This record gives sequence, structure tokens and C-alpha cells, in this order.
Amino acid sequence: MSREIIAILRGITPDEAGPVADALVDAGITRIEVPLNSPQPFESISKMLLAHGNDAMIGAGTVLDVRDVEKLHKMGAHMVVSPDANATIIVATKQAGMLSYPGVMTPTECFAALQAGADGLKLFPASLLGVEGLKAIGAVLPKGTKTYAVGGVGPANFAEWFAAGVTGFGIGSALYKPGMSVADVASRAADMVAAYDAGA
Repeated sequence: MSREIIAILRGITPDEAGPVADALVDAGITRIEVPLNSPQPFESISKMLLAHGNDAMIGAGTVLDVRDVEKLHKMGAHMVVSPDANATIIVATKQAGMLSYPGVMTPTECFAALQAGADGLKLFPASLLGVEGLKAIGAVLPKGTKTYAVGGVGPANFAEWFAAGVTGFGIGSALYKPGMSVADVASRAADMVAAYDAGA
């Protein structure tokens, strides 16, 4: 089962990259994003690709520059997550053969991102949009549009987001925060997967 959970490892260091990726994949979370405002993000992504390039979808978040898209493509990364619906980044990502998940909040941004070729929409901050907001936007989005709730979502409210039609989730500090032990990440990942499976 491929769970639509994207682990957002903001602040991770290259030394932690391998062990944390191992813990996530072992727990059943196989989509991993390293935001580019983390320390030495490309090194961390490279280590994760080496360890799990064949059994996980690994890429970068907070991607704001086309040069970074090109760099990720050369490394063999699988996806690009951007904080905004920047069509230039989306188009460059798709031309490089990677998956594009831009950040959106309004119907206008949703449609602009889809028209540029986005594979899925990162609804951020989801806590502000809420499940009622997703239902309203979902009513006008093209059938089959993938939506990911990011920010303020977790095991306690997975079921209500699923009921509103969300595809999946991006989980940050509830899974990983700088300084957290690998054992702690593994434990949180296991709880996250159990809640996801129960709500799906």
C-alpha cells in the first residue's frame, strides 16, 4: 500500500538523513521531502536517494529557483514541492520528468497550478482552509485532482480530512523536528501510519 503521506524533514542534517529515512520507510512512509532551507539539503537528499531511491519517492521542498529544479533532476530526485504556485517552477519540474506539488490556498491558485502541469496540490496552511474550505474548493476542481493537506493536520483529524475528499497529507514537525532521536521519529511514524490506515 502506497500511503499518501509526505514526510517534511525541515532542518534535517546530512548525518541524520540516512537513519531517519530508514525509520520512515520501515514504518511505511515512502514519500520524503527535504526543504531547501535545511542545512546542506542537497547532501541529505543525495544520501536518501542512495539508500532509498528505488523504494521511496524523495525530493525537495521550499523550491523557489529553477536552478534548484535542474540540480535535483541531475541528482535523480523524484519530486519538487514548492511553497507557492509558481508556474515557472512547475513547468521546469515537469520538463525534467519529476512530480510537482505546489502550495496553494485559493481556487485561482489551484487552477493556475493545474494548468501549469502540477501533479497534486499542497493545501497550505490546511488549518486555515479547514475541511469546509476543501469541500468547497473540491466541488469545482477537476475530477481526480490530488490534494494534500499540510499544516495543522495529524492523526487526530485524518478521518475528517479523508471524509472531505483529501488525497493525503504533508506532515512536518509532528514527525520530525531538529534534535529528535531516530527512535522518536520511528515511533511517531508508526502512530501516523496506524492513524492513516484507520482513517483511509
